[in-house]
Amino acid sequence: MSTEAPGPAHPDYPADPLAAARAMAPLVAAHQADIDAKRCLPEPVVEAMRATGILRAAVPPELGGPFMDPETQVRVVEELSRQDGSVGWCAMIASAGSYTNGFLSDDAARRWFAPWDSCLAGQLAPSGTAVKVPGGYRATGRFRFASGSNHASFLIAGCLVQDEEGNPLRTESGRPVMRSVIVPKDHATIIDTWHTTGLWGTGSNDYTLDDVFVAEEDSWDPAGRMQRDEPLFRYPPLFLLPHAGVPLGIARTAIDTVLALADDKPLMPGMVKTANTRVLADDEAAQEAITVAELKLAASRALTYEIIDELWATLQAGERVSPRLRAMYRSMMVWTHQTGKEIVLSMYDTASGSSIYRENPLDRCVRDILTACQHRMVHPKLYRPAGRLLLGRSSGDPML
Repeated sequence: MSTEAPGPAHPDYPADPLAAARAMAPLVAAHQADIDAKRCLPEPVVEAMRATGILRAAVPPELGGPFMDPETQVRVVEELSRQDGSVGWCAMIASAGSYTNGFLSDDAARRWFAPWDSCLAGQLAPSGTAVKVPGGYRATGRFRFASGSNHASFLIAGCLVQDEEGNPLRTESGRPVMRSVIVPKDHATIIDTWHTTGLWGTGSNDYTLDDVFVAEEDSWDPAGRMQRDEPLFRYPPLFLLPHAGVPLGIARTAIDTVLALADDKPLMPGMVKTANTRVLADDEAAQEAITVAELKLAASRALTYEIIDELWATLQAGERVSPRLRAMYRSMMVWTHQTGKEIVLSMYDTASGSSIYRENPLDRCVRDILTACQHRMVHPKLYRPAGRLLLGRSSGDPML
């Protein structure tokens, strides 16, 4: 395998994916009601996302992919999250899922990831079982949170491996044998469970597999090494990085919504605005809240992109990711989500009564950020294993 950094984008993709993502804003705005009502992304939005390359972000050029560097991935997800939390979330999930091509053989990676419309959704946690049979596995189970299930072309499912008698298999070290399997979406049954607080348009439904055969080459050990050796694949937890763009984009929308409202909202409810009417922009509490929110977002963005730069330089140099950098990387994503939540809730309070109406973007921002912060990979409990690393101890977390 090549050990060079990602090369130029495939000719079918834009040279500037961030500019292409920004150009989607009018389209996303025009479909926002459909995103909420149908609880999935409309096809025109999905097709525009495909054209940016973000749904196949980590697919290499020889498979027709854009092979985006980590910073570009996060910036595109940030921009799409600014436009709509569900759009940004689905972009993040697909971008993260595209890294799995690095676990597969060349032939399997080409079969699954070379098609222009390839898009992976599903659950990596071992929620099902995979019975070892000649040539592969038979997978069964119910899995949750398949974000993008409506537009995905195939699904991933995490399983614990059993023998044909149903006995759990273990490695020489004693840990359970795990297997991630890939199946065409039509081999699964999608269950409409996505009735939630926020991120309505992500279609993060449950799905089941019922004794589905999966060839050996279409599966891998999630705790094992990747088969590719480019910098993008040298540190498997790198696939989580696009998460960081979601809270940054949602927080930006919350601030911008209050800025747009500030000169038009009278401080006295029901008052007709005149030239002498005091408006939100004249309120000292609002002035302070806006300043603090801007500083918090700027600090979160600076931290995010500083750690991305350090991590990417380390991987490009072929150096080992230090325990400290591993800890800072994972805790940074928790921090951006928690700070994003603080910013959004502050802006919601600042806009007061205007915030509670569905047509106000702050309503969606609050619902989306609260839902995003519940994801186990960005939950505050991740500070604990990160702290163990910073204190010179084992993290106890395989994703760290």
